[in-house]
Amino acid sequence: MALHPAGEPGPYPAEVRHRIRRDVQADHSGAAQALNDCGVSVVSLQHEFGIWGGEDGEYVLDFIHALRIPYVATLHTVLPQPTAAQRQILRDLAADADATVVMSKAASTLLARTYGADPSRIAVIPHGVPNLPIVAADTMKPRLGLNGQAVILSFGLLGPGKGLERAIAAMPAVIDSVPTACYVILGATHPELRAREGEAYRAGLEAQVAALGIGDHVKFVNRFVGRVELGTWLQAADIFVTPYPNLSQSVSGTLAYAMGAGKAIVSTPYPYAAEMLAGDRGRLVESGSAAALSETFIELLLDADLRASLGRRAYEHSRGMVWWEVGSQYRRLFDGAARAAAAMPIRRNNRLAAVVA
Repeated sequence: MALHPAGEPGPYPAEVRHRIRRDVQADHSGAAQALNDCGVSVVSLQHEFGIWGGEDGEYVLDFIHALRIPYVATLHTVLPQPTAAQRQILRDLAADADATVVMSKAASTLLARTYGADPSRIAVIPHGVPNLPIVAADTMKPRLGLNGQAVILSFGLLGPGKGLERAIAAMPAVIDSVPTACYVILGATHPELRAREGEAYRAGLEAQVAALGIGDHVKFVNRFVGRVELGTWLQAADIFVTPYPNLSQSVSGTLAYAMGAGKAIVSTPYPYAAEMLAGDRGRLVESGSAAALSETFIELLLDADLRASLGRRAYEHSRGMVWWEVGSQYRRLFDGAARAAAAMPIRRNNRLAAVVA
């Protein structure tokens, strides 16, 4: 089942049997009713405030209220200071779910304290990562035209809030100390941002690079890359950075991927980064400080042994995050939800009545 903006119908592979147009409220309950009738045992519901329809994604409640089979909700964002509406949406999702998955211990604590979720029905399952081997970055750089360069990498959909401006601002000082330094910004502009504003945001970043006179040291790769190519970019990087200014960020898939590639990681101290990079698995720097970024970049680029030790610890921690390990944890959770539903078939209707009342 696919959820998409009303004007973007696909294309989708043949296994996608049903579609929800995000801004069409009736589609949400209609999709749930279709699932009720097609023999599905458990629904895996992915929640992010920006993807479901209605104010703050409230149409997701139409979906769960029409659902008559168990579901497991995976929350990609748990806001520390939600609006009243955002709090109620997550409260309802967690109250009616057979289990609620978050990707960090910090998010689990927040979900229980701020949203009143039952801790016994919260599962912490890490963000999945591909199983990449650790390789010497210099052996991968020629494949990408980066031979001889000291590579700092950020990747993901571009948009305000990623802190890329601050990393760019750090580069002149880095280049003074490491003349081969190159900052690679990999990824297409977020499609919704592009629909509203075109490429204005990327153009602003490019203008910043030009004004600083560092065009030979910042590389924009303006496209979405597949899993295999992304792995090559990660393996070719000396340092990976998430300079996010938003210190309420509850998860970062890009940081997880960088850990899975054994990279030396630099990040601002949002909760997910602070938790994942504890134990000397990376470096945390002050949010909003180009000077702190440049100082840390320089230290790591000049010390290959330090980069390797940080990357190795991150890699070892990530072994429980590879896809088959994460998949096994989800499978056990789904099996448990299905067994519980079979043992207590009236439970779901009773819980729905309580939610509606």
